[in-house]
Amino acid sequence: MNNYISLFQGTKIGKLEIKNRFSMAPMGPFGFTGENGTFNQRGAEYYIERAKGGTGLIITGLCSVENEIEKIVRPSMPCPTMNPTAFIMSTKEMTERIHAYNCKIFLQLTGGFGRAGLPNIIEKAVAPSEIENRWNPNLKHRELTRNEIQDYIKKFAQSAAIAKAAGFDGVEIHAVHEGYLIDQFTIGLYNKRNDEYGGNITGRLKFPVDIVKAIKKTCGEDFPVSLRYSLKSFIKGIRQGALPGEDFKELGRDTEEGIESAKILVEAGYDVLNVDAGTYDSWYWNHPPMYFNQGGIYLSFARILKKEVNVPIIAAGRMDDPEIATKAIEEGDCDIIGLGRPLLADPYLPKKIKEGKIHKIRPCLSCHEGCMGRIASGGALSCAVNPVCGREKSYGIVPASTNKEVMIIGGGISGMESARVCALRGHEVNLYEKTSQLGGHVIAGSMPSFKKNDNELLKWYERELKDLNVNIYFNTEVDIDFVKQEKPDVVIVSTGSTSINLDLPGIEKNNVISADNALLDISKIGNNVAIVGAGLVGCETALWLRQNNKKVTLIESTDKILSGGSNMPFMNYDMLKDLLNYNKVNIATSSIVSNISEEGIIVKTKCGEKTFNVDTIILSVGYKSDDSLYWKLDKLVDDIYLVGDAKNVKNIMYAIWDAYEITRNI
Repeated sequence: MNNYISLFQGTKIGKLEIKNRFSMAPMGPFGFTGENGTFNQRGAEYYIERAKGGTGLIITGLCSVENEIEKIVRPSMPCPTMNPTAFIMSTKEMTERIHAYNCKIFLQLTGGFGRAGLPNIIEKAVAPSEIENRWNPNLKHRELTRNEIQDYIKKFAQSAAIAKAAGFDGVEIHAVHEGYLIDQFTIGLYNKRNDEYGGNITGRLKFPVDIVKAIKKTCGEDFPVSLRYSLKSFIKGIRQGALPGEDFKELGRDTEEGIESAKILVEAGYDVLNVDAGTYDSWYWNHPPMYFNQGGIYLSFARILKKEVNVPIIAAGRMDDPEIATKAIEEGDCDIIGLGRPLLADPYLPKKIKEGKIHKIRPCLSCHEGCMGRIASGGALSCAVNPVCGREKSYGIVPASTNKEVMIIGGGISGMESARVCALRGHEVNLYEKTSQLGGHVIAGSMPSFKKNDNELLKWYERELKDLNVNIYFNTEVDIDFVKQEKPDVVIVSTGSTSINLDLPGIEKNNVISADNALLDISKIGNNVAIVGAGLVGCETALWLRQNNKKVTLIESTDKILSGGSNMPFMNYDMLKDLLNYNKVNIATSSIVSNISEEGIIVKTKCGEKTFNVDTIILSVGYKSDDSLYWKLDKLVDDIYLVGDAKNVKNIMYAIWDAYEITRNI
């Protein structure tokens, strides 16, 4: 711990003492809400687990202060004012248990979504001014009345008082942040009002200023009020974000205005700024995908504000690297480290750093699949690499009543997760891998620098399996005779998938390779490349090759790359799409490959046949399940399971989740 001792020194927000420098960043508590607006038991256990793990300050996900003006589908988010007595009774037990671990907790309060609301959850569409919805331009939001704004302010004060009565140590106002309703008031691009809540910067900030003043009047000056604060918007157009390093004209809040606004808001009474950047028009800034390719994404913004205001600064944005976090604290860039998704992946991250067990921390992939991706598709908040997240009490691992000998065939992600869970439950585990390395397709997929956390996940699994004494046999291909000879009690088939090939003239040429082989050995790739297939693997390979100074053409048979984002979290899709354009990847959609010639690749397009002169052709048209061994063994073995890509080609999350579900019940 000595190298990171700065992270475990106490600090203060106002008069409130925080035991260390770790804060749980607020994340939408979808799935953690009861019908009467309270946190359910699932939500309570979720937060309590992070307190057990050593976090010094927990900030809950957003809670509505009302549900009439901007009515949303219930139960979407908690709402203290819906049934104050029930809210206090249900959350008081949660705050008491969290306090037992010397952890503090703030309740985050929001005015709502405004134009950023998903059309399927908002029943009444409102905004600072008349404007179209961010997601559906056909949905129009009406302007809030002045009386409704006053009602909101009263509800914020009431909600803060309810939070105080329930044992919360403070509140955070989800206000000048991410382009939600109140942030829309603060940005001139959205706020066209002519009353005291519009116009110049003072008018546009009046809403969040009035909120903190009302809370302080109701709860007392010593009751801490945090502000979720996006210093800069990164908007270059409606529904158009600007990439890191991109030269553009800021249409939202620029840094200069962000500094001026912060000073006004701190003067009004906010005790701490929880800093990030972005809005719903530049959403990947607020929810950074792996393509940012570095930690400490918001540290430059925190550093600016530290010089301008005299309240503590919380900085999140991929801060799970203790080296980066320690440097940020010691150099005065921020006062508290915010951890969001890393605490979903591993709730014991702070405790493991303190105990010197950094190698035991399960890495976050920044993939959004289990958190924001699930929320967007109607699921509850969880984590791709941690299936227990959000269901800590009901879905953990318990010892098996009968210990069995388990044979696992295949050492990809699903095979490794199966081995881990079986070993934790007390079974004897034998894992057979036909190659010399664990990881399956993730080995190739983790080669780009922006996928380094995928590689860290493989290393984490390898260490866990070693610590659990799992027997691993490399370069061993299992067949029916081998299974008959070993006679295991349980067989888990995790034989993965194989690349789909194309039946094309010239496909046998030696300049045609699969995406996996291309990723594993860049020396096989020429300077001018065509990638056939613009799904996720094809597009990520294209970006990686451009970053390595290759000229790249993406060829896609449909009219959209990445299926138009329908099969992946939106922020990942939006950033990858923008990065491909920014890096000048040539994209040919509605184009079907007909032939591979000596000159290159011949493609049928809407405008006729076209030849792309290239050195290398990479095939990335998907994978097919390799389940042949399973069906050969199905009638031979009574207790047999098929997991991962061998069952259904999906993604890392479902490879882990399906394996976990099966093996926790063996």
